[in-house]
Amino acid sequence: MIHIKNVTICDGTGREPFPGELLLSGERIEAVSETPLGDLDAETIDGAGMAATPGFIDAHRHCDLAALFDPHFGELELAQGLTTVVMGNCGLAPTPSTPETRQALYDFIEPCLGKAPAGSAFPKVSDFLRALESRPHPLNLGVLGATGAITTACKGYGDVPFTADTRRQAEAYVRDAMEAGALGLSCGIMYTPECYSTTEDFAFLAKIAGEYGGYLTSHIRGEGNSLTQSVEEVLEIGRQAGVGVNISHFKVTGLKNHGWGIEQAIAALEAARAQGQDATADAYPYPAGSTTILSLVPPTVVAAAGGDVCAFLATRPGRELLETEITKEFDGWDNMVSSIGWERISISSVTAEEDRPFAGLDFTTAAEAAGVSQAELLCGLVARSQGKVGVILMSMAQADVDRVLTLPWVSLISDALYGGGDMPHPRLYGAFPKFLREYVRERSLLTFGQAVRKMTSLPAKRLGLKDRGALLPGYYADLLLFDPAKFTDRATFQNPKQLASGLSRVFVNGTDPRHHSGKLIKRN
Repeated sequence: MIHIKNVTICDGTGREPFPGELLLSGERIEAVSETPLGDLDAETIDGAGMAATPGFIDAHRHCDLAALFDPHFGELELAQGLTTVVMGNCGLAPTPSTPETRQALYDFIEPCLGKAPAGSAFPKVSDFLRALESRPHPLNLGVLGATGAITTACKGYGDVPFTADTRRQAEAYVRDAMEAGALGLSCGIMYTPECYSTTEDFAFLAKIAGEYGGYLTSHIRGEGNSLTQSVEEVLEIGRQAGVGVNISHFKVTGLKNHGWGIEQAIAALEAARAQGQDATADAYPYPAGSTTILSLVPPTVVAAAGGDVCAFLATRPGRELLETEITKEFDGWDNMVSSIGWERISISSVTAEEDRPFAGLDFTTAAEAAGVSQAELLCGLVARSQGKVGVILMSMAQADVDRVLTLPWVSLISDALYGGGDMPHPRLYGAFPKFLREYVRERSLLTFGQAVRKMTSLPAKRLGLKDRGALLPGYYADLLLFDPAKFTDRATFQNPKQLASGLSRVFVNGTDPRHHSGKLIKRN
C-alpha cells in the first residue's frame, strides 16, 4: 500500500482542491480522506506543497504506430501527465487493411501517424489490439475503430459509393473492432475517401458501434465557412444512429470566420444538448492546427488526378490546374490557402532530403528561398515525398479557442501527430501542462478544479470509462503529484521538441510507470 499525506487533492470531478490524504492498495485507490488516516503499514509519501490529481486522459492522440514500434513511447507522454491515451482518431489508423490497399493507406497516414515498419500488417482491428496486448506499456491505451481505414479497406480511395457487398464488409470490420474492445468509432469526413461518404453511410456504421455501447467522434467535413453545417451533419448522424457524438478538435478556421462562426456552431450544439442529444466536443489549447499537406489540395484537382494526386501534381497539367484552383473557394470544403494565406501555413515534417531546409518555414518564405511560386513548391513537396509532408496552419483566433475550452462540455485533447520531422506541432509535447499554465495560472479563465475535470473525468465519461478519471475509492490509481506553480510546458513552435517539466510522481494503475504498468483499456 502507498499512503500519501499532507497533499492538496483535486479529485477530477470538478470539485475545487481540498487538503487530505490518499491510500493506494494495489492497482486501486483504497481511500480518499479529508482527515488523517493515522499510522498505516504502508509506504508513506509526504505530499507537502503538491497537488494530487487523476492522471490525464488524452482521448485524441495519433500514436497508433508509436505505441507499437517506438521504444521511447511513454517518455514525452508521461512527462506531461498523460496516463491514458486513445488512438484511432480522425478515421486515421493502420487497421483494417488489405494487401491491395495497405501501402496506399500507410502512405496516406504517415504524416500523422509516422512510418509503419516494413512488413507491418493489421488486417483487422482485433489483430491490432492483439499486437498492443503482446507487449508491455508504461501507460494505458484505448483504441477507436477508424471509419477512414474501414472505408479504404472496402473500396479504396476513389469516389466510389458503397454497394451492398462493401456495406457488409464495412459492417464486419466495425463488429470486429467493437467485439475486440474498441471504445467507439472515429471518422474523418474531411479526408479522402470519407469525404465521398454520405450522412447515411456514417449513420449505418455508427449504429453498429452503438449496439456495443460505443460512440462516434468526428473530424467534421468543414471547419471554416461550412462549420455549422458540418456540425449539424454529425448531430444528424448521431440522431439517425441513436449514438452519442463528439466533435473532434472543435474550432473555426478562416480569418473571415473568426468570432461569429464559432458562436453559430456552439449554438447548434447547445440546442441539440438542450433537446436531450448526447453531444460533446474536445479541443486543444493552441490557435494553430496540424495536418497532412494533401489536405491543401482542392477537390477539383483531386478529381482530375484520377486517383493518384501525387503523380498528377508532378505533371505540368497538374501544376497548372493547382495554380488555378488554389485561390478559389468551394462549397463544403475549406480552402486553407484562400482562407488564411500561404504565409500562415508552415511546413513541419518532410521526408525528402532536399526538402529539409523548408522544415519550419512558412510557404511564402520557403517559396522565395526556392525561387518558385507557393503552388509550385506545394506540387514539388507532394511529388517528391508522395504526399508525406506535414503542415501547421495558423488558422484560428485565440479568443475562439478560449471560448470553446471554457465550455463545460468540452474536454481537453492534444490531437498530437507522430509523423516525425524536426518541427512538430508543440502540442505533441506540451498540450496538457500548457492548459494548466495558461488557462489557470496566467489568465484565470478556469479554476484548477474546472481545468483538471476537462483532462480527467470529463473525457473518461465520454469514453465510457467507469473507474478512471477521478480520485475516488475503488477507482484505478492513475495519479499525479506536482507543484501546480511549477508544472509547465516548454515546447514552442520555434523549439517544439521540449519535454514538459515539474511532475514529482506519476502512478499508472498504482505503480511507477517505469515498471510498464499500463493496461489496454476496452469498453466496459
